[in-house]
Amino acid sequence: MSDFSEKDKIVKIGKYKVQVIRDLCIGAASCVAFSPDTFSLDADKKAVANESSTDMDNIIMAAQSCPTKAIIVEDTETGQQVWPA
Repeated sequence: MSDFSEKDKIVKIGKYKVQVIRDLCIGAASCVAFSPDTFSLDADKKAVANESSTDMDNIIMAAQSCPTKAIIVEDTETGQQVWPA
């Protein structure tokens, strides 16, 4: 059994895999402010990653802005977790 809920979906955006851990998300929306093409808030006021995003430049900044570190970013080319480091 996974530690993540079904809603903690991993999406691939360019060279990154992005996952929002919904139990950690408090809906601060700082990720949305940094990368509105990548992140939005759903009806529960939780961040979700948009797999059709092309905004690779701001994904890391958006993840770093999360006050609860609810966004995990992995580089698919290296297999390394980029954030949180």
